[in-house]
Amino acid sequence: MSILALPEGSYTVAQDKIFNPFNPETDQMKDRPASLLVEIQPFLISLADDLLLCDTGLGYTGKSGSLMLFENIRARGFEPNQVSKVLLTHLHFDHVGGTVIQTQDGLKLAFPNAIYYVQKGEYEKAVSHASKSYRIEIIETLYQSGQLVLLDGDGKINEHIRYEITGGHTEFHQAYTIRNEEEVYFFGGDVLPDLYQLMRKFIAKYDFDGKKSAEKRIEFGNRSIAQHSTLLFYHSIKVPYCQIIKTEVGFRMKP
Repeated sequence: MSILALPEGSYTVAQDKIFNPFNPETDQMKDRPASLLVEIQPFLISLADDLLLCDTGLGYTGKSGSLMLFENIRARGFEPNQVSKVLLTHLHFDHVGGTVIQTQDGLKLAFPNAIYYVQKGEYEKAVSHASKSYRIEIIETLYQSGQLVLLDGDGKINEHIRYEITGGHTEFHQAYTIRNEEEVYFFGGDVLPDLYQLMRKFIAKYDFDGKKSAEKRIEFGNRSIAQHSTLLFYHSIKVPYCQIIKTEVGFRMKP
């Protein structure tokens, strides 16, 4: 089993929920008031019989004119049509933008050979509650494709992949544990988006339930230490993944 980070860069996002590219070398946050700075980074995990994609980024176009996500996958020695499972934590645009591509005939699945997974409750909330965080045209394209599996509660997809509802960021946000005989990876999406939030006991105002997210981060941190698992951070390009330890001052990256 191997893991490959697929960084898409840094962006600022304000109340309009539009993700604007941010170059730390030339741009300044003072010029983008009331904005949050975020990094975007899906992951590719190669198993013996599966190529997994963990969330799909923004769906923005890269230098070649194709999806930036496609460019990143090819740069790491794979082809997009090799992806067999797309593991979605939730349906916010910055996590599902790359699930589809625009064609002359409308939106189509970006990974036509893959099965997509998300919680049933997340789908129902997304299509029934108006929010700038969701792009209904993307979600409905997924649903109508017949390749979206709506999970209900906690469980396992196969012997290597388990999923669990975390809540917190959205009401039905979920996380994944991927394992084989030697390694364990944990992908916590926006409940565990970066190492910094775990170290600081951070409570995010943009979460559906910020206190629950903070509590879950501690739970997942303790579990990670017990299982010797590697944590994957979707919103941290500088520290894409790591194992952790617990010190007198809290969680820290394992040396």
